[in-house]
Amino acid sequence: MRLATAATALALLTGTLAPAAQAAPRSASAPIPVVFVHGRNADPGVWGTMKDRFRQAGYPDGVLFAWGYDSSQSTNEVLAGRFAAYVDSVRARTGAAQVDIVAHSQGSLPTRWYVKFGGGAAVVRHWVSLGGPNHGTSLAWACAIWDQGCRDMTPNSYVESRLASGDETPGATRYATFWSDCDGFILPNSSVPLSGAVNTDAGCLAHNDLLTDAPTAQGVLTFLKQ
Repeated sequence: MRLATAATALALLTGTLAPAAQAAPRSASAPIPVVFVHGRNADPGVWGTMKDRFRQAGYPDGVLFAWGYDSSQSTNEVLAGRFAAYVDSVRARTGAAQVDIVAHSQGSLPTRWYVKFGGGAAVVRHWVSLGGPNHGTSLAWACAIWDQGCRDMTPNSYVESRLASGDETPGATRYATFWSDCDGFILPNSSVPLSGAVNTDAGCLAHNDLLTDAPTAQGVLTFLKQ
């Protein structure tokens, strides 16, 4: 797989639930709900292939969710709180006490903030980051002057510094990251792994190919079973 071009990466820089219904009684054997969170300038539709692989692995549609958000907004002041409310909605709808999170790219930041600072450590069983700017990406400087979401992704930003402070993987939540030498968006790619997480080299994949790569999906599924 070829390295993503700078133009493609710069373009990347530059789901809501239906009305809640009464939660049905939850089976003890039902899979934990999974909340997928897209990256910058994307939408919940990017998870189509990954969701198909989860269905093939035995996950019913009723436990697969995808959160949509405005990626130009603040990670800590806006998005983390909105994500917390979304997770509460998923739990109310499914009757589940916990959820698993699979985030791509920028989606790693508000979800991780929720776990570390928003009370999510008791709610999130597994947290997975696919090509997340977990320690920032220098490419974000290209749009940081006008976009808060980009500023949050710059190395040593307030958000990045706070998330890196103390324990990077706090609480009982299990953490995993998948990174690629050929990402082209997360610069450097060593930004993705976290201390205390299961960190996996996904091979030479472009940034968005992490969403559709079969071995990566299998790695995520295997991790969620732990």
